[in-house]
Amino acid sequence: MTICVILAAGEGKRMRPLTGSRPKVMLPLAGRPMLEHLVNAVIGAGITRFIFVVGYGESSVRSYFEDGRSRGISIRYVTQKRQRGTGDALMTVKPHVDSKFLLLNGDMVLRTEDIKAMLMTPSPAMGVFTSSHPKDYGVVTMEGNNITGLEEKSLHPKSNLINAGMYLFEPGIFNELETITSSPRGELELTDALMTYIQIGLLRGVQLGFWADMGSPWDLLGVHEEMMKEIAPEHLGVIEEGVFIRGDVQIGPETVIMSGSYLEGPCIIGSGCKIGPHAYIRPGTAIGNNCHIGHSSEIKNSIIMDSTNVPHFSYVGDSIIGSGCNLGAGTKIANLRHDKGNIIIGGTDTRRRKFGAVIGDDVLFGINCSVNVGSVIGNHCRIGPHTLVEGRLEDKTVIGR
Repeated sequence: MTICVILAAGEGKRMRPLTGSRPKVMLPLAGRPMLEHLVNAVIGAGITRFIFVVGYGESSVRSYFEDGRSRGISIRYVTQKRQRGTGDALMTVKPHVDSKFLLLNGDMVLRTEDIKAMLMTPSPAMGVFTSSHPKDYGVVTMEGNNITGLEEKSLHPKSNLINAGMYLFEPGIFNELETITSSPRGELELTDALMTYIQIGLLRGVQLGFWADMGSPWDLLGVHEEMMKEIAPEHLGVIEEGVFIRGDVQIGPETVIMSGSYLEGPCIIGSGCKIGPHAYIRPGTAIGNNCHIGHSSEIKNSIIMDSTNVPHFSYVGDSIIGSGCNLGAGTKIANLRHDKGNIIIGGTDTRRRKFGAVIGDDVLFGINCSVNVGSVIGNHCRIGPHTLVEGRLEDKTVIGR
């Protein structure tokens, strides 16, 4: 039986500040950690044995998934003690793999149909995907079904096919890994071990119909938007008289939706929340557990993590807010430039016309604060009343009183 190895050891530095207290693979998408969506897709393809390579923040992965028995699967954990690259991460599982296995990067979303297609392909094989911006990834060239070239992040890509981080290997890959040396980044790269396969024409390519990679927070929000379209309605909380619900809405247990509130799906509200009265939850919003969205507050197309409060008269649009935050009454997050241009963050084009802010964990705002488009606010910041926030604030920044 095929084993699935998932590389889940990295922090995800480009996701900061969201990864300050959790590994990248545990960031939420449509109400669940991204790693859970990946695991479910693999289970759908018939695989029930997993090895997770963990490292940064591994306790959160272990406590959430445990040994897998509650999901009808088995999970073994292997720790990558130092973050020395994908090749080093894969070598950690060598003692536990003695047959063909599926290897996946943990920070992506796949469809079960593509995993099934990979499992039917002779190994070694690599998943490839057609990208509109291939220069951001490892670029692949192919002849027929065979991969003929692989070049990392080329400024002049030779094709629009990219390495999707999905592989099917035999144990012989470990022999190839033992021959590689550190890359210019000081890491042992799995892709270096593939060059022998490519040179002798053994590495096959499998074209994926769907693939989503999350390198930056705006990528996370984009994938979240698509996955929210697939949710099923479920109302487990208390819905008071005078609440209007339209579309597919999930409401967790012990959550109270107070009178006058308007919930427009697709949206997700976790357990133990208090929504309203007269709150407006718009499509694409996922609210975590134990949150409070207060009177006349509006949330649109955003991810709000556990134990965060958005009290009365506030607006949050197209944003990602960490756990344990509190937005003072009247706080507004802008999400659109006057010229309608793409939002630029730290010199990087997000390719999004609407994007609000990325806010880390345990950030407290005073009343009537304004947050400009594309702002990134670090963990444990304290923002005084009537403050305009723009650009990037490092962790533990204090503004005003």
